[in-house]
Amino acid sequence: MNKVRKAVIPAAGLGTRMLPISAAVPKEMLPIVDLPAVYYLVEEAVQAGITDVLIITNRGKGAMEDFFDLSPEYEAALLRAGREADARRLREIAEMANVTFLRQREAKGLGHAVGRARSFVGEEPFVVMYGDDIIFSKKPVALQLIEAYEAYGLPVAAVKPVPPELLRKYCSLKVEPIAGSAVAFHCTDMIEKPKPGEEFSDLAILGRVLLEPRVFDILDTLPPGAGGEIQLTDAMAILARTGGMTALDFEGTRFDMGAKLGFLQANVIRALDHPEVGEKFRAFLREVARGL
Repeated sequence: MNKVRKAVIPAAGLGTRMLPISAAVPKEMLPIVDLPAVYYLVEEAVQAGITDVLIITNRGKGAMEDFFDLSPEYEAALLRAGREADARRLREIAEMANVTFLRQREAKGLGHAVGRARSFVGEEPFVVMYGDDIIFSKKPVALQLIEAYEAYGLPVAAVKPVPPELLRKYCSLKVEPIAGSAVAFHCTDMIEKPKPGEEFSDLAILGRVLLEPRVFDILDTLPPGAGGEIQLTDAMAILARTGGMTALDFEGTRFDMGAKLGFLQANVIRALDHPEVGEKFRAFLREVARGL
């Protein structure tokens, strides 16, 4: 079995749920305290042992490339000001992984975006990290998927139980428990955005999947699905029906960074743990709570 060392981050969406700010700032560059959301995805990949990350972008998202590039002007200014730690931090971000970028060019759906990664992936398994989904966990979710892949030898989807109204927005998986595990299931089918009565279970994919390169042949011949787009879920449904997948109820809390509430929630959680502002922010929240 090949070692998983590559990740793909689809980040080409317009971010319409975050308007008006997303008309000027890519939603992936919106800050969680003092780091952009996309940083946490790359950091998770690195912590899982992944060395190569491809970010799928679109027009107007050059700020992401700038962020992961070296910043000699900033470094020089910081060093002149005696801020060696800050200069070192910028360089660490630029060197944390081999981060490359590729444009989707046409907005044809998540499946189409992932299909653009074929040459980057080659013949290796890879993790897809949805650009809207930030997950804070004790063990990186990407690593949890890799361990499940090594244990069961099948592509893996990160899942959580969700209410029926959210299944309409996400997907629903047909699963059976795997003996000896409380969190792993064998998945034999799935459906994207099911109508009432079409659901298989209350388990939906949230933010992470581990796939093998054979998915590209499926994507190449896949007709448009829900919303008239090439849906990655439709390709994974074929994988599930023709050999199965593993569904992993992951450890961690997921935040939808494509929605205003998720953005605010992630900022509050991360601010509470921030070494510079955490203590004062906690005191501020206590004051605010007294007036609620």
